[in-house]
Amino acid sequence: MSEPAMAPPRWTAPRWTVWAAWVAFLALFIQGVVAIELTPERLLRGIGNLGDFLARAFPPDTGGLDAIAWAMLETLNIAIVGVSVGVVLSLPFALLAARNTSPHPLLRSAVRLMIATMRTIPDLIWALIFVVAVGLGPLAGVLAIVLDTIGFAARFFAERIEEVRPGPSEALASTGAGRLSVIGGAILPETFASMTATSLYSVEKAIRSAVTLGLVGAGGIGVELAASMRLFQYDRAAMIILVILVVVIVFERLSASIRQRVL
Repeated sequence: MSEPAMAPPRWTAPRWTVWAAWVAFLALFIQGVVAIELTPERLLRGIGNLGDFLARAFPPDTGGLDAIAWAMLETLNIAIVGVSVGVVLSLPFALLAARNTSPHPLLRSAVRLMIATMRTIPDLIWALIFVVAVGLGPLAGVLAIVLDTIGFAARFFAERIEEVRPGPSEALASTGAGRLSVIGGAILPETFASMTATSLYSVEKAIRSAVTLGLVGAGGIGVELAASMRLFQYDRAAMIILVILVVVIVFERLSASIRQRVL
């Protein structure tokens, strides 16, 4: 009777490396607290300034609600157009980055590096770059959201494609179907629900991003919010914040309802 095969020993980090990591983390934490000048006096002063802001912000100013509504509509346009283009472009990126659909390992590695780069650079930095490239306005915001969406959605699309069961693809390929036929007939139908959920979450994410992109001149309601804060029109800023809050909550509820139906 043969002896059962022994599992290979698991590698564990030496104890001193764990202690070194904790010491390094603690040192960075202390250095961070010192660098941001976190003092009780500053916190108390901040509480007072916040109270002054709230006192001047309420009641919100409803006088320019029509202009705020148009700016919010522009923000929604930026988010929806940017995500729509980004999701469409994410699909070929994902197919080239997935292990079971990429035609060559070198191409797969290159595409994954591109996706990681687009995902790593914050959308605010992309907006600053495109403001320099195409000027102020919604186009810079749309382009920033397109790249941010590709970096976000393509990664999840690729991971979902790699999780697809090989059975349907192999069965379709055995009938003589080509690579594109296998992708369109077996892989994409199985990943459709997950991709739809990811796309809806991308829109939620893009709406919040489009608000902040306006702070650097990329169009939308962020421009109105930045102008109100600079002019100390805190009551108008409060109205803008409330409009943003309502729109984001409504769309998140709508997105959640659609995801439940799809999944």
